[in-house]
Amino acid sequence: MQSFRSSRSTARQTAQKVVEACDKPSDFAPIYPLELTVKEKIEAIASKIYGASKVNYTTAAEKAIAEVTKLGADKLPVCIAKTQYSLSDNPALLGAPKDFEITVRNVSLSNGAGFVVAYTGDIMTMPGLPKKPAAHSIDVNAEGKITGLF
Repeated sequence: MQSFRSSRSTARQTAQKVVEACDKPSDFAPIYPLELTVKEKIEAIASKIYGASKVNYTTAAEKAIAEVTKLGADKLPVCIAKTQYSLSDNPALLGAPKDFEITVRNVSLSNGAGFVVAYTGDIMTMPGLPKKPAAHSIDVNAEGKITGLF
C-alpha cells in the first residue's frame, strides 16, 4: 500500500507542477506567420529549426505545392516528415548537422488535420488502418489458447 500512496503523492506533485507551468506567462511565438507561402514556411522550418542552408524541391513537390495553393490550403501550417536519425533528410548525417541542403520530394494536404505535409528523404509513412482492426478477431479461450492472430 505504501508504494501506491507514494506514487499518488508523486502524481499530485507532478500535476501541481503542470498547473503552475500553465499559469506562467509564455513568450511562445510561431516561427512563421500563416500568411507566408508553403515554400516560405518550409524554408523557415528548415533553416531556423533544422539548420539547413538551402531547400531544394523535386518536380513532384513543386506540382503538389501548386495544387495545395490552388485549393486555398496554402495558409495552413506546415509539418515536415523526415528521417528520425537526423535534422536533415539524410540518415547518414546523424544528429544536428549545419549548413546542409534538404530536398522536399513531395507535399500533401492533410486537410482534416489542418496542415500541409512536406516529405523529405526516403521515409515510410504509416498506412491507414482498416475499418475493422485485426484486434476484433483475436480471442483467448478459458485454457489460454489465442485464436485469430493470423
